[in-house]
Amino acid sequence: MLKVRWDRLRHPPRPFQCVNRLRAPTLHLSNLLCSRTSARRQLEKKCSKEDCPQGSDWENAKSMHNLCGLDIDGNEVPLEKYKGYVCLIVNLASNCGKTQVNYTELVEMHNNFADKGLRILGFPCNQFGGQEPGTDAEIKEFAKGYNVKFDMFSKIDVNGDNAHPLWKWMKRHPNGAGYLVNHIKWNFTKFLIDRNGQVAKRYGPNQDPSEVEKDLADYL
Repeated sequence: MLKVRWDRLRHPPRPFQCVNRLRAPTLHLSNLLCSRTSARRQLEKKCSKEDCPQGSDWENAKSMHNLCGLDIDGNEVPLEKYKGYVCLIVNLASNCGKTQVNYTELVEMHNNFADKGLRILGFPCNQFGGQEPGTDAEIKEFAKGYNVKFDMFSKIDVNGDNAHPLWKWMKRHPNGAGYLVNHIKWNFTKFLIDRNGQVAKRYGPNQDPSEVEKDLADYL
């Protein structure tokens, strides 16, 4: 026989009796930062493995925007961030006879044309006369002396098997061929890239940025 607890009927449980047991979890700032850091690492991992061709995969790149690089602070940079911009890509050196004129004119070019859609990408390289021997941190500090505001990347090779995929791709591009041979001949070789990520023109080490500037009106 079913027994009825009359005391329970006289004192039914309050409707909100258990609300204090159902508290929403507290959001701590440390947890939030940890989640954001984890998400950023996952994005970088995806960029490195899927979006950034490695080894011979650069040959399948349809444009510069399919490639990646490391900035001078060591962060992965998908070059698709430059979609819609005209880019000037140059291999830098701190101890070259052409260092002063190139750094000075590149800085002036950035100041004059950045707001019109020009982006300058500087890649330090130590393959020519050992004229860029410093670390990335030392190169970054050197560039501050010229008040550099354009984008600088980690030191790379531009020739040989270990050349950066971007530079391999630019040299292979129909408009990126060099005079007689395709390999980069010295510091401050320049590639002008159009808004679609294609090589528009290649400039030799003796062609200063002021010469490149004459062509900018055709692309900006």
